[in-house]
Amino acid sequence: MELVKVGKKTYYIKNPTNIGIYKIDEKNVYLIDSGNDKDAGKKILKIINEKGWTVKGIISTHSNADHIGGNKVIQDRTNCEILAYKIEKSFTKNPILEPSFLYGGYPFKDIRNKFLLAKESKVTSIENNLPEGLEYIKLKGHFFDMIGIKTSDNVYFLADSLFSKETIRKYHFFFIYDVKEYFNTLEYLKTLKGDLYIPSHVEATENIDELIQINKEKINENLDKIYSICKEEKTFEEILKTIFDEYNLLMNANQYVLVGSTIKSYLSYLCDEKRISYEFKNNKMFWKQV
Repeated sequence: MELVKVGKKTYYIKNPTNIGIYKIDEKNVYLIDSGNDKDAGKKILKIINEKGWTVKGIISTHSNADHIGGNKVIQDRTNCEILAYKIEKSFTKNPILEPSFLYGGYPFKDIRNKFLLAKESKVTSIENNLPEGLEYIKLKGHFFDMIGIKTSDNVYFLADSLFSKETIRKYHFFFIYDVKEYFNTLEYLKTLKGDLYIPSHVEATENIDELIQINKEKINENLDKIYSICKEEKTFEEILKTIFDEYNLLMNANQYVLVGSTIKSYLSYLCDEKRISYEFKNNKMFWKQV
């Protein structure tokens, strides 16, 4: 983990999930997300303590386990508040909701792991509770009520609203909950006038135009891919297998629920756009082009 200063009051820790830091005064700081597990939380605290700072609060951009995994250990050691927005507050407070939602039922043991299931923490609504100098922006699409944070240094922390070219080339189907809202968020990102942008899993950058275009093109490519697969009627499982086979992806329990949930979101979008429809035959659900 490397601490980088990017403004008078704004810092971030380079990490697989970038961690934002905002100084509200000489002593106290707010974190933006907390990493993927308790070990990440401990490393963050070590950096904070070495600077002589105190964690006053954690702002959770959204409730995926790799963003709230350090919440509990940091809150237990500092008694800091944790702020989250709407549905993300519920998921952050009750993290069993994430694997349950992804699986569509009570999650079996192999998906009750640190990658999908964080520890419980006490959470407060972010509305009217942000410290001076910070504001939140709505970035729906990747998850239910994901937000980004703008600091007084005109630095934007963009959570998982954008993914890197490398991630897209490797995985092809990055997680999306609501395709239509994701498109809306990409259009909204074009209107921002920041000095620096820090997506959670991408290098900090002064310009996000190319990233926006890359993400948009990949989503459209994925939509066309699924639409093409549905030229002949297919079950969800058949569509999922075809995607994994064609992109040479390796199936495991985590990927089954993450990519599977994403493909279902694509199917919902295509269905709502009246490009595909479904039919039940012999107690099976089939998808096919309209």
